Amino acid sequence: MTGKQIYLETFGCQMNELDSELVAGQLRALGYQFINDRDAADIVIYNTCSVREQAENKVWSRLGEVGRLKKRGQDMVIAVIGCLAERDGTSLMQRMPQVDVMCGPGELDKLPHLLENAVKTQDGRPRDEDGARLEVVALQGDTSRRTAVLAAAEDKLEMLDFSRSFDPDFRAGTSGSAYVRITRGCNKFCTYCVVPFTRGAEVHRPPDHIVEECKRLADAGVIEVTLLGQTVNHYRYEHGAQVVVQGIAQPQKGRSYKGGHARDPFSSEQTTTFARLLHRIHEEVPAIQRLRFVTSYPRDFGDDVLEVMRDCPRLCRYLHVPVQSGSDRILGKMNRGYTAGEYYEFIDRVKQYLPDVMLAGDIIVGFPTETEDDFQATADLLRRVRYKNCFIFKYSPRPGTVAFDKIPDDVPTDVKRRRNNDLLAIQAEISDAVSREQIGKTLHVLVEGASKKTRKNRGEAPGQVALTIGGASTSPDGEGTGFRTSRDREGAVSPSRQANAIAELEVQLSGRTDGDLIVMFDGPESLQGQIVPVKISDASPLTLFGELVGA
Repeated sequence: MTGKQIYLETFGCQMNELDSELVAGQLRALGYQFINDRDAADIVIYNTCSVREQAENKVWSRLGEVGRLKKRGQDMVIAVIGCLAERDGTSLMQRMPQVDVMCGPGELDKLPHLLENAVKTQDGRPRDEDGARLEVVALQGDTSRRTAVLAAAEDKLEMLDFSRSFDPDFRAGTSGSAYVRITRGCNKFCTYCVVPFTRGAEVHRPPDHIVEECKRLADAGVIEVTLLGQTVNHYRYEHGAQVVVQGIAQPQKGRSYKGGHARDPFSSEQTTTFARLLHRIHEEVPAIQRLRFVTSYPRDFGDDVLEVMRDCPRLCRYLHVPVQSGSDRILGKMNRGYTAGEYYEFIDRVKQYLPDVMLAGDIIVGFPTETEDDFQATADLLRRVRYKNCFIFKYSPRPGTVAFDKIPDDVPTDVKRRRNNDLLAIQAEISDAVSREQIGKTLHVLVEGASKKTRKNRGEAPGQVALTIGGASTSPDGEGTGFRTSRDREGAVSPSRQANAIAELEVQLSGRTDGDLIVMFDGPESLQGQIVPVKISDASPLTLFGELVGA
């Protein structure tokens, strides 16, 4: 299998991005090579999302394109992984017969084996030595909701999550940021959401593994870590119930319970709560200069977490806490588990502990039976909470959810569109006001790299990530970089001199504050992956503009 070339495209959330990163590392270790040209690949992998209709439609479009390539005789293996594969099961292969491999998010450790089987099948070897047909499908089904002990003993994904800690060749990306998963799955069963069915029950990773992963990432050059979980603040690891398999502590099933709390109700000396995990990473991995987390569930967000955020300076003053609606009636139909009043109380607590906090949210417009009064309640909430940004979506029924089967989608499309546009307009005003409040301040910005404007001027395709070394493009002779390097008298430039010239040329850079505000400023690309002071001089609703301090 060594030498096979893979094209991997990811749709959806940060969890999918992390899955793709871990899968790529796993496959590279086995000798696969990754390329940016889909049509030249031996294997095409789509890591899919089924939460948003738009992301799902893009996948269907991509599958149609590669299907036409295969019909024209191109020899390639097509794999669909992630939530769409888990939700649709083998019916997806019936709808799209060009698909050779399917792997759900709970079975990603099996992907190399499935790909190898698919290649053998394509080469006319569809059976193993015993005559059994080679497996090309791995889906979790309902196995994720077995007992905690059984699930722990069978959990193979922990080694995939932990793989970067054992990879001597792992190096931080030039942005200096990395994701670390602390929980998988969800126990909430909101009626519009498919995640509990595609990613399974809530499972929490051992805290020692998480801390060790953060340490290894820091050793590789990472300075910002984002902890991931569908309901990240539900994290809890009860050491008295720990299961060890072959010397390795296993993840634990999360408890299900009703009612919110000001502090974790199961906290004890033998339990690592979310607050304790944050504090432990902050204290034990000082090289991580920024620690953030997404996504939080508002009802169960305790004061113990807010106290740690207040007292630990390297914890980012940023919270993403989806509300989905400002109407109690709609929240009930969504099975969100809280009222608008309880959400307001939570936001008030957050601002009491963290006066400089930046908030982000999610809202679904036009959920079934939503009236004008329900909508106005949501608009009122938007104005009162003042998110720096809010992801606002028109409701679309998602197959596999409770709402899809039991709640008719009765809000007309034109009404959804109008309400969606009204909320977007309100949020644009709020975002603009929040941004303009930053003018004159000096903010610390983690430089992510050249801005979209800079990359466009270079002629880079949308979504293309140029290969860089030390922040410098590796394009030969400066091609595709938007400028040409000066040459010496022999008409040649050494790679090291070219890289230095590129790195020191000032371009528009893009970065983020610890409050997740996007900042544009001019500077050399050698700053990529560093935290620098920028004085804000101008602002738009979603972007700040400034000058590098001390430049």
